[in-house]
Amino acid sequence: MAHARQWAEHDPDPATAAEVRGWIDSGDTEALAAAFAGPLAFGTAGLRAAVGAGESRMNRAVVIRTTYGLMRWLRRTVEDPVVVVGCDARHGSAQFQKDVAKVVAAGGGTALVLPAENPTPLTAFTVRQAGADAGVMVTASHNPPADNGYKVYLGGRVVTDDGQGSQLISPADKEIAGEIAAAPAADEILAAAEASPATTSGFGEIRQVDTRAEYIVRALKLTGPVTDLTIALTAMHGVGAAIGQNLLSRAGFTVSLVPEQAQPDPDFPTVEFPNPEEPGALDLGKAHAEKIGADVLIAYDPDADRCAVAVPGDSGWRQLTGDETGALLGDYLARRAAGAGGSGNDAADEKGTFANSIVSSRLLGRIAKHYGYGHKETLTGFKWISRVSGLVFGYEEAIGFCPDPGAVHDKDGISTSVVLASLAAELKAEGKTLLDRLAEIHAMVGPLTTRPLTFRVADTSLIGKAMKKVAAKPPTEFAGSPVAETKEFSQGFIFFTEADDRVVVRPSGTEPKLKCYLESPDPERLAPISEDLRAYFDL
Repeated sequence: MAHARQWAEHDPDPATAAEVRGWIDSGDTEALAAAFAGPLAFGTAGLRAAVGAGESRMNRAVVIRTTYGLMRWLRRTVEDPVVVVGCDARHGSAQFQKDVAKVVAAGGGTALVLPAENPTPLTAFTVRQAGADAGVMVTASHNPPADNGYKVYLGGRVVTDDGQGSQLISPADKEIAGEIAAAPAADEILAAAEASPATTSGFGEIRQVDTRAEYIVRALKLTGPVTDLTIALTAMHGVGAAIGQNLLSRAGFTVSLVPEQAQPDPDFPTVEFPNPEEPGALDLGKAHAEKIGADVLIAYDPDADRCAVAVPGDSGWRQLTGDETGALLGDYLARRAAGAGGSGNDAADEKGTFANSIVSSRLLGRIAKHYGYGHKETLTGFKWISRVSGLVFGYEEAIGFCPDPGAVHDKDGISTSVVLASLAAELKAEGKTLLDRLAEIHAMVGPLTTRPLTFRVADTSLIGKAMKKVAAKPPTEFAGSPVAETKEFSQGFIFFTEADDRVVVRPSGTEPKLKCYLESPDPERLAPISEDLRAYFDL
């Protein structure tokens, strides 16, 4: 109670301060316990939580103190840090972006503020393009409408190795957390910032920048030689529509936006979850694609760092999995690099390394070997994939792809869409489809099919109990095939069967889920493996 009262007293936002006082006055200990369950911590993709009052939620006080801690940490390493600041269109994003810029400037840094309501890849691109020391993106990506988040990139003079421009990792996250914990109250930080405007000598500055044109010029280089393709494009009520349509149209493709989902809307009214992977999320997109006779449907998630694709099939529109799309993109970029025209990816024109997360398919490794490239598996998250030395192309099964690591050291749904469109157009000219090429890849390097299995829980303690069960009494067989090898990694467990099945089990880093990743050379085995897992976990 004392902690909550002190927080409310120093909350610069009257609305969230009043909310905490209301809980105190009414004795709502359940609400207080949820709002003050401990400070938000940097996870797989930064800070993420529901927008609301208290230290465990996303609000102005948390954003202000987090930025203060980040600036204190940056100034340990460099003088006058340069920080790019971007935001999507979620609830609170525009105000959070303004608060970040104020605190950066008051802390002696230069805030390069991007236009509001733009994709995460634009922020990541600007960090590298401007040689900035850090970048802050206010976004919760594909999380539910109630959420927002705070993602941090490091580069410039702070990170100079292969991780330049990537999301932060340890020990930086823990060191920044220490600075946040020691930060003054949010209202005191904000008062000092407003009393010391950016134009005052000895303080930094807030500079408005717009790198959309440069980003598009760079992404256009990824366009292939054939562009006869009609695309239905959905932004899922997010911020990718304008820049995505601009890029694809300038590349020469015919683009039609799904009208119901084209404009940014933080409530995401036409989808239950604003994630192209969720069942039903692409229903409107498929209907529009069918209506206009599109060759492909391309979907961005709300901050457009992820990209999904669907194509006409024998029984309606078929959405490709992230692993299928990753195999197609990897194969295409490798083939283009071997051709006279190059791939459009600077790294791909020199023999380098393909990479994917440990929960993604083993297929990309086989493709890389086939074309004479190196291959590496990393921990889950693009903060690891993007750090692979000599990276040509990286992906993770959750529809995240990095087709041009020289420009964006993170997943990039916008740039991915122009590569996907180029591949689809090339295949169309040959009388083929993406599904046809996928079958050719399987024939070339051997078939592998993947399937996700997710257990969403209301009680997050169940996830910890499930992981303890795996550690203490792991499964011994799947679909009748004995487990031949078990590997433990920092995020979970991997099981290999004698039938060459692979099962990965780990907790989600961003949502209350236990996630399983199934793979087999025989797709008929995936259903019984799923049933075995359901019986084993009983969640």
